Amino acid sequence: MTTNGKIALITGIKGFTGHFMAAELSAAGYQVFGLGTQPSQSLVNYETVDLTNSEATKSTIEKIKPDVVVHLAAIAFVGHADINAFYNVNVCGTRNLLQALVECSHQPEAVLIASSANVYGNAAEGRLSEDTELNPANDYAVSKIAMEYVAKMYSDKLPIIITRPFNYTGEGQATNFLIPKIVDHFKRRSPTIELGNIDVWRDFSDVRYVTAVYHALIKSQAFGGTFNVASGEMYSLRDVIILCEKITGHKIDVQVNPQFVRKNEIKELCGDTHRLQSMCKVLPEKIKLEETLLWMLNN
Repeated sequence: MTTNGKIALITGIKGFTGHFMAAELSAAGYQVFGLGTQPSQSLVNYETVDLTNSEATKSTIEKIKPDVVVHLAAIAFVGHADINAFYNVNVCGTRNLLQALVECSHQPEAVLIASSANVYGNAAEGRLSEDTELNPANDYAVSKIAMEYVAKMYSDKLPIIITRPFNYTGEGQATNFLIPKIVDHFKRRSPTIELGNIDVWRDFSDVRYVTAVYHALIKSQAFGGTFNVASGEMYSLRDVIILCEKITGHKIDVQVNPQFVRKNEIKELCGDTHRLQSMCKVLPEKIKLEETLLWMLNN
C-alpha cells in the first residue's frame, strides 16, 4: 500500500467512530497510530494511555510525533453513570493532549477535535447553524462546550479544527443508541419495541460520511473554525421504522413508553451545513439513510 509518509494519530481509535476514521486516513496513505485506555491484541501501532495522565500522554505523543491528530476519545453516552468522567476525560484529557502536542519536538500540521451538536441543547428548533446560542441540557454537553473553550486557548499554538457532528450511526454502534436499538429489534424480528415519541424529526448521517468529512476539513486546512457535520436532511423515527420494515419485510408493534418521552421535546432538529460547504470545496457524497440502514441490517 502506498503511503504519503505522514503519521496520523487517532485518540479513541477503538470506539465506534475510531476504526472508520482509521480506514479513511489509511486509504489516504497515512500511517495510522491509535490511542485507547484498554489494551488491544488486534491493533498495530496502538498505545494504551490514559489522557487524564499528563506525563503518560506527553511521553506517548513525543514517541509517535504525529503529523495529523483526530481527537475522538470521549465519554460519549449521555446516560453514562459517572458524571466526573465526562469532565475528566472530555475536558482534562483534551487539555493534556493539546499541551503534549505543543511541547512535542515535532509540530502537527492539523488537529481535529470532535465536539458534538449536543452543545446546542434542547431549546433551539429547526435548522441550527454554528452561531446558534449554546444551551447544554446535560453534563455531556457542558463538558463538550468546556472542551471547545480549552481548544480555543490553544488555537494560537496549534492548527485546530472543531467539529460538531449531529446524530450519526452505522454498523457497530452500541444498541444503547436509538437507531442501533431499532435495527437490533428488526434483526431479531422482535414483535414489539418500546420507544419514546416517534414523531420527532432528526438529522441522521452515516459514520462513513462523517469520517470522510473530517478528512475533507483536514485537507481544506480549516484551522480556527468550528463546523457542523450533518446531512442537512431530517427523518422522523417513524420514517426509520418504516424503512426498516420495507428492507426486512418484518412488521413491528411500537409501544410508547412514557419514561422515554422527554418533556418539551424538540420536534425538529437539523444541522445547517453552509459553513462546512463554503470551507470544503469538495465534500464527500452523502449516504442516504436507507443505504445506512440496509448496511446495518445486513451485518
